[in-house]
Amino acid sequence: MVTEASPRTRRGGPLVVPALSVLMIVLLAAGWLLAGHLVDGAPPLLVAAGRTAASFAAITVVALLHPRLRSEARTATARGGSVALLAFLGFFAYYSGTLLGTGFIGASRVGLIVSLLPCLTFVIGAVAFREPSTRRKVLGTVLAVVAAVGYALADASAGDGGGSGTGGGALVSGGLLALGGTFTYAVYGYVYRRRMADLSPVASLPAITGAGTVMLGLAVALFVPLGGVSAADWGGIAALGVLLTAPVFLVSHELIRRKGPLFTSAVALAVPFLVRLGEWALGRETAPGPLVLLLLLLCAGGVWLTIGGAPATGPAPTGAAADEESTGETAGTRARQETS
Repeated sequence: MVTEASPRTRRGGPLVVPALSVLMIVLLAAGWLLAGHLVDGAPPLLVAAGRTAASFAAITVVALLHPRLRSEARTATARGGSVALLAFLGFFAYYSGTLLGTGFIGASRVGLIVSLLPCLTFVIGAVAFREPSTRRKVLGTVLAVVAAVGYALADASAGDGGGSGTGGGALVSGGLLALGGTFTYAVYGYVYRRRMADLSPVASLPAITGAGTVMLGLAVALFVPLGGVSAADWGGIAALGVLLTAPVFLVSHELIRRKGPLFTSAVALAVPFLVRLGEWALGRETAPGPLVLLLLLLCAGGVWLTIGGAPATGPAPTGAAADEESTGETAGTRARQETS
């Protein structure tokens, strides 16, 4: 039986949160680096569909292991309209935009744009949902966006363009695709909170990722030739979904349950730095110069200002940082308990 004390006993020792934080950062950074490599040899839509299908399979297995999760998964599946809308916003549009953008401008620039998710969430909430705003959040949003644009321009002019399509047209196209995908994911967070927050994320994700797989799969069948995809790329796509995307969903939601979405967003600010350094280490980009690193720091500072100054408990508009790979919101007290 689940007792009232079980959430407290699940908290573990003092090293659990730091360990989960480091694991999430590593998974997110590795996912962006692998995705950036895959879209060089495979169509971005195929990478999006494949990673979603693989993560759907992995998360469904996790959900089937617990009777309570199976019951909640059936409840989520019955909400057909909500599932379809969430799948479109959080998987079809988000993954299509960010992975197509990665093919144009590289993983590090797309990763930085995705890190603006809390800022976009704040703007959408203030404009469309009348969420409260402060001068600090406005200043942080402006600073983060300006620094991100400056970073993209400075890094494009300083680098050799290897693998990142740094021409003017490619830069604009890739940036708009990534920004559009990030925008839809910000909206996804609000929709998730309103329509699925009473269910455990692990229980609602099978239906949502399954619907996303169908949408992306149809797009691949209609528009993407599969003849030139190598066995190594197929294996990489499967690994991206099973070993990186699915685990980061679970880890990020556990962090959100323990420390709140704002803490999780703040932790993920380290990801663009690691991705940029990883691309340099892999020979895909030149070494980042002082201006590039300064702009990265300014962007991180702006996002920090935007997400700071609010309680880290209770439901929030979006699971902002979580990637790739995160799924927006945690549930209420039901999502804080596990079946014994």
